[in-house]
Amino acid sequence: MPYHLLIADDDVGVLRFLRDTLASLAPDCHVDTTPSPEHAFELALKRHYDLFIFDLAMPGMDGALLYRLVRIVFDTSDPPIPPVPPLLLLTGQGGAPAAQQLLTEPGVRGLLAKPFTIERLLRQLERSLPGIGGSPS
Repeated sequence: MPYHLLIADDDVGVLRFLRDTLASLAPDCHVDTTPSPEHAFELALKRHYDLFIFDLAMPGMDGALLYRLVRIVFDTSDPPIPPVPPLLLLTGQGGAPAAQQLLTEPGVRGLLAKPFTIERLLRQLERSLPGIGGSPS
């Protein structure tokens, strides 16, 4: 079954790396990427996703606020939208108290501190979506 991921990060190099890595190592993934949190918000409401990957620190709107806004729309829509997809946060400040606090919020599956290795990325993805790399769940 193909998985659909939405990745928002203001660093286009990170977006390119994630898109290319997932295309080669997890061919069952369809990945949408955007450097704009506002565009990510629009995409999140227009398309079905199995997982969000948002950078914690983006200009204008951080990944935590973006996820909270998406959850509000999902939770208050009429008719109801399917459950909000889980979130994997990217951050350059993984040890910061604000980042650690986010891990306790509903739907947040993990935090991937930058810089990260491909192995750590794949482990986090597997925890969030078992079987994503083609391995049995």
